[in-house]
Amino acid sequence: MTGDETTMVAVGVRSVAEVFAALEEANGRRPPWTRYEYGVVGAYRWAVGAQVGGPVTAAAAVGAVGPCRAQLLAEFQAAAVEIRAGAGREVDADYALGAYGALAWICGHHEEQP
Repeated sequence: MTGDETTMVAVGVRSVAEVFAALEEANGRRPPWTRYEYGVVGAYRWAVGAQVGGPVTAAAAVGAVGPCRAQLLAEFQAAAVEIRAGAGREVDADYALGAYGALAWICGHHEEQP
């Protein structure tokens, strides 16, 4: 894709270029990464098609570049369920919280990029 094409293609309410920039920023954080940061990176990678399975459900993306809007919202909701389940089911709530925050930003539920 050219630079113009990546700014025009949408992932949720963000452009592919915005999500790639967020992914680059997240990848640039100094290790060791927290489970939250791994969740953020997993969500960004899946959203732009750089990872096959969703960060929470492992569902394969069906959109042209990555997941379609419905899949993004479903993954966002799945992350919310995992956070609520917490330690009661041996769930990695910190990882789910990172994915939830990234997907919330991608879907336009808030403007704060994790």
